[in-house]
Amino acid sequence: MEKRITTICVFMSLMMLSGCLSETIENTLDDGGVIAPEEYSWEDDGELVIVTYDVTGLTDELISEFENTSGYDVELMKLDDAGSILNHLLQYKGNQVADLAIGLDNTYLQTAIDNELLWQHFANVSNISEQALVAYDGPLAVPFDQGYMCLNYDTEIVNGSELSVPTSLWDLTGEEWRGKVAIPSPETSSPGRAFMTATVDYFANDEDNQTDWTDWWTAMASNDAIITSGWTEAYVTHYTGGYGEYIEGHVGDAHMVVSYCHSPGVESWYNDNWTKSAALDLPRAAFHQIEYASAVEGGNLGAASEFIEYLLSEDVNVNMPTENFMYSVLEGTDLPEDKGYRFHSTVPAQAAEISAAEIAENMESWLEDWNEAMVAA
Repeated sequence: MEKRITTICVFMSLMMLSGCLSETIENTLDDGGVIAPEEYSWEDDGELVIVTYDVTGLTDELISEFENTSGYDVELMKLDDAGSILNHLLQYKGNQVADLAIGLDNTYLQTAIDNELLWQHFANVSNISEQALVAYDGPLAVPFDQGYMCLNYDTEIVNGSELSVPTSLWDLTGEEWRGKVAIPSPETSSPGRAFMTATVDYFANDEDNQTDWTDWWTAMASNDAIITSGWTEAYVTHYTGGYGEYIEGHVGDAHMVVSYCHSPGVESWYNDNWTKSAALDLPRAAFHQIEYASAVEGGNLGAASEFIEYLLSEDVNVNMPTENFMYSVLEGTDLPEDKGYRFHSTVPAQAAEISAAEIAENMESWLEDWNEAMVAA
C-alpha cells in the first residue's frame, strides 16, 4: 500500500485518502467528536504494529479477521508483561516502533500518560461499564478487559484441619504458613504490583495503628514467603490448587497464591465444573485490575483507532472470559454460567480503593519501601 503522510489539521482529506478507517471512526471525525491535537501527524503504511504481552485473547483468528476486514497487516510484538510494555514505550519515546499498546494496566497507565507516550484515539466505542472506567475515563486509553487480583487457596489443604482459612493477612505470617505462600514480585510482575498496591490500602484501613503495610511484607519475608518473578512461576510452578500440578516442573510447595479472584472459575470451566481452588475475600485485600488499549505517540493513529474499535466491539469483547480469561468491559456482561465458571468466581465485597493517579505518584517510593521491607527480614 502506498505510504501516506496524514495530518489531523486536514482530517477531511485523511478520510478520503485512508480507506482504512472504519465508517464509525469516519463518522466520529465528521461529527466533530474526539479530535486529536493539531500537531498529530502519522504515516499510514498499511501496517499495524501492536506491542503487547502474551494476551491469549489476541488469537490468530481474531487478528486474521481484523486484517481481512480492515486491509491492514498486523504485527504483534510480544513482551513479558505490562511493565515490559511501559519500558519499551519509554525506551523508544519520540521514535516509536509500535502503533498500538495492548496490556498496560491501571498500575502503569498513568506513568505512560505523564510521559506523553500515548495519543488520543478516534475509535467510536460505547457501552463500556462504569466499573471499567473508574480508574481512567479519558481519551488516551480504552479498557478492554478487567478482573480482580487476590489470594487463592487450595481448599483440600486449607480446610480447617491441616491449615485454617485466614481471616486476616496477618494470619499468613504465622508458623503454619511458613514457606507456603507464593507471591509474584511487584518489581517484575503486574499481578504482583497490583497485590502490593492492595496491601497499601488494606493496612491503611485496618484496626492496627501500630504497624503498616511494609511491616507485613517484612513479616512475610521472615516467614519464607515464596517471591517469584511472575504469575506463571507462582501459580503454575508453586501453587498446589491449580492446573500446575499437571505441568512438568511443578514444585507444589505453596497452598496460597496471588492470582485472579476468578481463577477458580477458570479452573472449573476447564475441569467440567470442578476445582479445588477458592478465592480469599478479605476487605481491601483485592485489587481491581483494568487493562487498556492505547494508541502510541507517533504511530499509525488510524490503524490503532480502528483496532481499538474492533477490540471493543460486542462480537469480540463479550468473549474475553473464554478467550482471555478476564471479564469483558461492556455493560451488562458477566462470566459464563456453564461449567461453574461464574459460580466459582468471586467478586470481592470490598476491593482496595486507590486511584490510578495515586498509584503513579507513589509507585516508585512504594517499590523502594517494599525492597527495604524485604531486606529487613
